Amino acid sequence: MTTEAPLVLGGEFPAPTRDQWMSGVDRVLAKGAKDLTREELAKRFDRSLVTALYDDISIQPLYTAEDVPDAGAEGVPGIAPFTRGSTLLVSSQDGWDVRQAVDVSLDDPQTTSRKVLSQLGSGSDSILLHSTGGATGIDADRLAAMLDGVYLDLITVSLDASLGAEAPAALLDLWDRGGLGDEAAGALGIDPIGERASAGDSDVVAGLAVMVAMGRRCVADYPNARAVVVDVTRYHEAGCSDTEELGCAMATGVAYLRELTDAGLSIDEALGQIEFRFAATSDQFLTIAKLRAARRLWSRVAEACGSTAAPPQRQHVLTSRAMLSRYDPWVNLLRGTIACFAAGVGGADAVTVEPYDLVVEPGTVSELGLRMARNTQVILIEESHSARVIDPAGGSWYVESLTQSVAERSWTLLQEIEAAGGMLAALEDGLIERTIERTWQRRLANLSRRKDTVTGVSDFPNAAETIPAPSGTRPAPSGLPRRRYAAPFEELRERVDAFERKIGTRPTVLLVNLGTPSDYTARSTYAKSFFETAGLSTDSLEGSGDLEAALATKVAAGVRVACLCSSDGRYVEVGEAVARQLATSGLDRVFVAGRQSAELAPLGEAGVDEFIGVGSDVLASLQGVLDTLGVE
Repeated sequence: MTTEAPLVLGGEFPAPTRDQWMSGVDRVLAKGAKDLTREELAKRFDRSLVTALYDDISIQPLYTAEDVPDAGAEGVPGIAPFTRGSTLLVSSQDGWDVRQAVDVSLDDPQTTSRKVLSQLGSGSDSILLHSTGGATGIDADRLAAMLDGVYLDLITVSLDASLGAEAPAALLDLWDRGGLGDEAAGALGIDPIGERASAGDSDVVAGLAVMVAMGRRCVADYPNARAVVVDVTRYHEAGCSDTEELGCAMATGVAYLRELTDAGLSIDEALGQIEFRFAATSDQFLTIAKLRAARRLWSRVAEACGSTAAPPQRQHVLTSRAMLSRYDPWVNLLRGTIACFAAGVGGADAVTVEPYDLVVEPGTVSELGLRMARNTQVILIEESHSARVIDPAGGSWYVESLTQSVAERSWTLLQEIEAAGGMLAALEDGLIERTIERTWQRRLANLSRRKDTVTGVSDFPNAAETIPAPSGTRPAPSGLPRRRYAAPFEELRERVDAFERKIGTRPTVLLVNLGTPSDYTARSTYAKSFFETAGLSTDSLEGSGDLEAALATKVAAGVRVACLCSSDGRYVEVGEAVARQLATSGLDRVFVAGRQSAELAPLGEAGVDEFIGVGSDVLASLQGVLDTLGVE
């Protein structure tokens, strides 16, 4: 029996060069034209194939080793600068720390205890305690009741700053009672500068004093505990970009290092007291690059501060609240899964997945939501084995290049903040708020034009969906705002839902379809989705027969807005006449599905108020429709 040679797919073909690839791309972009200049081809290339991020980073369609000439500088896993991971050369068989959140009940500690035990008994490795409405007065006795039944020598307990200023000392006192010493593990969640950013009026000086005292106590008695958490999810929720998130993280970390070392801790002891809390989004490659860049940046900070044996950055990653939607919340399961995967692949030490229904009714999360959030992590670790390979994205020229770009731009922002006097001074001066606000306005413009889409809300909405009416609004923060990408569109839906509850019916937009189905189907489908994004109903009318009589019937029935739908060719033939009929039929507003052009100018002259199509400001158009209809 002869042994057959292995089949090598593509082995008989020469490896293509970048120039050959570019030549093929140019032919496609030229679309048959022979006389295009290099400048015009470059413009078409950028327009069609290059994606611009909010960090002024351009994502190219192709990456090779030429794009990362110093890739070897990233080193190996477990060795500074830790870009490739915190673990030394071996796979993480048990995966990252599954750290699920528990919303504490101050008035009913037993309920909190049941929640904690349920999470730990169903797949969580550790617990993040937080309070939706804020908390005060947590002492060791109350915390002990909340953690009743928990083996504190085996379980990591992490605190959020929302538990109040007393909670860190309460946890240390609880560990003291058990004489746990180095068996205790956790994060006290002290972040005074972050609290200043969120609250606007917190006592930073007092907070820093508490941080120093708790840090010294941890170093002396609890070597596996960290007093400080640099929680930059607050900046993420305010609307910042990924490099702005990292820049704020590094600047805050530097400020805390100064405070801790000034209080007598060595630089390595101070570094060991800080944990970072980042946000993971459904942009998986950017999330992976951000976490890799964060470790690299923090290693550089440690080196600049004189550390010769700095530990790797400790990363706790939460799936983004900013990306969650109230409408069609099931899509949040997909967003959370991608974000969790990216966090794990990016090398996070601990991950918290937010429940898919977290924002449907603030303060209320279903058991299904909690279970699905927890099981998302368990499945990725136990069934998908996502943690079995260290730095699986390493070696991808795209990821390596993106990591480099993110690190460089984040370092530039750190330098700007330091030049302004440090993170606290930059907050007081408004530098951080202005930087984030500029990014948010760019993001809002892209959301409004659906360049950035929120599936189930701004794209592919379920018009028949009903969700609970808002039971109240959380008090607006006095510092940085809390924003969600879906919120501007959800506000339109909520206005229409409230109108329906009051009147008993939803406002209707009439789609006037001209010609044959091949003429109008594409644009009629687009227009239907366009108006349903605001929760409006749509009705269709064929633009044939006695259009005048049909329009009169619809207007008499209460229709006040119509949209003309057909092909450009059909618009040229009969569009002007039909537009004039619509404009004089008693309607308050008339749209045309299609881009405005010189060819279609007669439709505007005939009474059309607005053209809608790809690139339109959807949010502004729909706000205008609701205002026209009196939907408050």
